Amino acid sequence: MGKSESHSENDFGKYLDPLVISKVSSFELRARFIVEGFLLGLHKSPYHGFSIEFSQHRPYMQGDPLKDVDWKVYGKTDRYYVKQYEEETNLKSYLLIDNSNSMSFRYSGRVTKSEYAIMLAAGLGYLMINQKDAVGLGIYSDKIEKYLSPKSSNMYFREVLTALYQMKPSGKTSTSSSLGYFSEQIKRRGLVIVFSDLLDDVEQSLVSLKKIRNAKNEVIVFHILDPAEKNFGFGRDSIFVDLETGEEMASQPYQVRRVYSEAVENYIHKIKKGCLDAGIDYNLIDTSTPFDKALIAYLQKRSRLH
Repeated sequence: MGKSESHSENDFGKYLDPLVISKVSSFELRARFIVEGFLLGLHKSPYHGFSIEFSQHRPYMQGDPLKDVDWKVYGKTDRYYVKQYEEETNLKSYLLIDNSNSMSFRYSGRVTKSEYAIMLAAGLGYLMINQKDAVGLGIYSDKIEKYLSPKSSNMYFREVLTALYQMKPSGKTSTSSSLGYFSEQIKRRGLVIVFSDLLDDVEQSLVSLKKIRNAKNEVIVFHILDPAEKNFGFGRDSIFVDLETGEEMASQPYQVRRVYSEAVENYIHKIKKGCLDAGIDYNLIDTSTPFDKALIAYLQKRSRLH
């Protein structure tokens, strides 16, 4: 019996690996396996005891109608609590995904940046739906490709999964104008999660992110890069192609590695500092990273919003 349970946990643990999950044929199963693998691993990890269950009650406050007091809870605790209704408890979450050509890149990563973002978004959405939160989706490149406003039904979430499954990177990036559009669609404060390589004008992107944050939304940025983009781990003689313009440039990577590394470090530092100064959660993730790192970042944010 012990062996069987251990084997089951190991099986699910594999589904935190981006390459393994990319080979699961059903898109809905991908989302479910990511979350189940994550939850099974929680009790064996440093995050033991971290709960995704959120109370459906809050302490009684002066002015609350007495009819909302939960007298059963009072009988057990000798304290006054009121029931929270759907409008109070459900968080509206917006998954905003960069679908530009640069997201199709893969060199040393196990999957493309786009594949990683899509699978991560699907897993997060599955987790949200099972917490009774409402999930919406925005897909963009240099134009708005799709927008689904947040809803909390399982049937509607299948529409979100279908839209994710159909994503094919194309076009250039226009993070700033796209996020500006989505900020206008958010009618009620919620949680906005952005998935992008942020290979765009950093200043303009930060302006749009701050606009969303200044509207009292909580914001998480998952900055997704291929490992080679972080460490310039290319071969000796390489031809670099801009995936959005088609321009080519031949180079010997060792000659430019130091300059590139400094530029990337400055670029990441600028984005991270801009986000943190604005109260935006920033997470740099490469496409070889297991999904649990991102899921923990989300759960920690979600627990603070309760």
